[in-house]
Amino acid sequence: MSHLPPVLRRLIRFGAAGTAVLIGLGVALFSAVPAAAQDAVGYVRLAHLSPDTPKVDVYLDKFGDSSFKEQVFPHVGYGDSSKYMALPVGTYTIAMRAENAPASSPPVITTQVTVEDGKAYTVAGVGKFAALGLKVLTDDLSRPTGGKAKVRVIQASVKAPIIDVSLPDGTSIGSNVAFATTTDYQIVSPGTWTLHLQPKPAGPGATLSAPLVAGSVYSLLVIDKGSGLWLTLLNDASGGSTAPNGAVEAGLGGTRNPNRTPLIAGLAIVFAGLVVVAMRLRTLIKRRG
Repeated sequence: MSHLPPVLRRLIRFGAAGTAVLIGLGVALFSAVPAAAQDAVGYVRLAHLSPDTPKVDVYLDKFGDSSFKEQVFPHVGYGDSSKYMALPVGTYTIAMRAENAPASSPPVITTQVTVEDGKAYTVAGVGKFAALGLKVLTDDLSRPTGGKAKVRVIQASVKAPIIDVSLPDGTSIGSNVAFATTTDYQIVSPGTWTLHLQPKPAGPGATLSAPLVAGSVYSLLVIDKGSGLWLTLLNDASGGSTAPNGAVEAGLGGTRNPNRTPLIAGLAIVFAGLVVVAMRLRTLIKRRG
């Protein structure tokens, strides 16, 4: 470049420096915008816990947000529960319709849940069909410390409307747990436990052998199955992550779509700057030629 005139050399150096700055700006915008656009989220899962209610289709929509893609969960039957869904903070409407009913038909029941940052919720259809309701449970997924595990009972059995749940060493997980209620979380020692369920005042019990891992959170779901009772242990949260186990994004096409306008504008500035520099160089070279 030493054979070029001083003015041209200075312009080339200026152009190279300006280009580097513009490219740096573009990279910064590209990397920073998606991070800044990350929405604060909470977690919601859905459950059907009404023994005599037929299968339903469950609809989830964000209140007052037309950009949210409504979620539909068809053919949800008694005892079914979804994974936790990661949802941007805000208020959501949950509606249950009869299975295969048109989306425009009136829902059987509906409720709203306000999702807060980092919080988790279970929205469940509970009770008998004649008095069916949607209950919002606030789930405490904070991990237990001191090498312990954490368990609660979600009682959805109408055949055993009152139960006791205990561990082999006599530790009570739930006492006099009534149908359509949920206990507080209990801190227990980890290990492979035989959880015992005893209807009250009398009746055949049920057991479930389940590994309880230190630092994990569980929900013990009690439902009717066949002629007896059925226990399902839901591993809600484990490890050091702040999110529940298996949390999935919801509302694809709306809920987690970052605002890319600043990124596009920034890249446009970079491109325009490169064009200007190239034109200036070309013009000066022609003049010197």
